[in-house]
Amino acid sequence: MSFQIALDGPAGAGKSTVAKAVASELHFIYIDTGAMYRAMGLYLDSLGTDLEDQAALDAACEKASVTIAHQNGAQHIYLNGEDVTTAVRAETAGMLASKVSAYGSVRRKLTSMQQEIAASADVVMDGRDIGTAVLPEAPLKIFLTASVEERARRRYLELKNKGQEADLAAISADIEKRDYQDSHREIAPLRQAEDAVYLDSSNLSAEQVVEKIVFLARERMS
Repeated sequence: MSFQIALDGPAGAGKSTVAKAVASELHFIYIDTGAMYRAMGLYLDSLGTDLEDQAALDAACEKASVTIAHQNGAQHIYLNGEDVTTAVRAETAGMLASKVSAYGSVRRKLTSMQQEIAASADVVMDGRDIGTAVLPEAPLKIFLTASVEERARRRYLELKNKGQEADLAAISADIEKRDYQDSHREIAPLRQAEDAVYLDSSNLSAEQVVEKIVFLARERMS
């Protein structure tokens, strides 16, 4: 029987960083659901699929296969057998993912794929609706968040460290906008699962958050 850790939370909460570290510590597989949506976005865009044509969208999704494999400790994303690991990191892929994730056909297809992976391996999966829609029976669900101010500060420092221009007020406004959109969208809105552990990382380091989640996982696996 596999063990799943579902990690949800708003934008900028550090979910992917924490999820990767937890997976590494527990020797689990980290499932990057965001990359899967990016791959699906690239796929539908390459076909020129009319997203408003339900029949065409359903048919396209039916023929799509997005899989994850680990090679030499690195995660690779495959779209219908083609390695798109580099392609999904492009800015355009991110925009396409945001666009296609609003469609039920896309979410149902990827949810099914994610559930298949989780049924056969110990996984850590992060996103917006993992504990509520993708893995509702996960033994451990975490809702990871931080204040808007702290999430904006982290993003600001991240950009500055990369030598990029950054406006703290603009970043804060963008985070607040994304929070509202994520929690008010019609399909799979962001919300804390009733049995999820609420974890506010505003005053915690990433290492402390990882330590807490690993402790909870080991406690529930014993």
